[in-house]
Amino acid sequence: MIPLGDENPTRSFPIVTVTLIIVNVLVFLYDKLIGWGAPRALFEYAMIPCTISGTCEYQLPPVTPHYLTIFTSMFLHAGFLHLGGNMLYLWIFGNNVEDALGHAKFLFWYLLWGVAAAMSHVALNAYSSVPTVGASGAIAGALGAYFVLFPTARIRVLVIFFFIIDVIAVPAFFLLGLWFLMQFQFQPGVATMAHAGGFVAGAATILILGRNRILRQLRYRTYYHRHLPPDF
Repeated sequence: MIPLGDENPTRSFPIVTVTLIIVNVLVFLYDKLIGWGAPRALFEYAMIPCTISGTCEYQLPPVTPHYLTIFTSMFLHAGFLHLGGNMLYLWIFGNNVEDALGHAKFLFWYLLWGVAAAMSHVALNAYSSVPTVGASGAIAGALGAYFVLFPTARIRVLVIFFFIIDVIAVPAFFLLGLWFLMQFQFQPGVATMAHAGGFVAGAATILILGRNRILRQLRYRTYYHRHLPPDF
């Protein structure tokens, strides 16, 4: 199932989500242009687990301070499909989470979810020297937050089953719950534990902050802006 959109309109323009998408796309294009097809940034700014855990067999040159690669790697992607899939999920689910949390808070938590995802990956791959890139860990945090905030929101998905192609609507808890469970299957070349860690971090954030309180504030902001005087 490929998500196409949700039936959950936002109350404000998702400036942070849009900016993150633009930055990710620009970084991807810039890397491809300056690298002439060689994945230069994937090696200079990717996160390498053993450099974070300090267990590398051979000391790698710190082109970028190792701890900073936790953040720089969030804006790198290996290919068009990797980038496109991540940005699709960020647009569909990130805008509503940003709407609920507020712009500044969403950016803060997005980056923190990315850190949690990276640490989850490092914890299980401490000796790995394979570069890790992608925004999917941070985006997984947005998925976890959406899962808790809007479990019954309808998500339009493209279903392809043999010769049957159709678009159906399913509740968010079903699609995102299935996505989360799939992270515990072996997927070559995919940092599934980073996804799982980010998802759990996002869900935990909403539970700790208080789901009902967040939704009450969202309803208040919606009511307030709808009832402003015309010349406000």
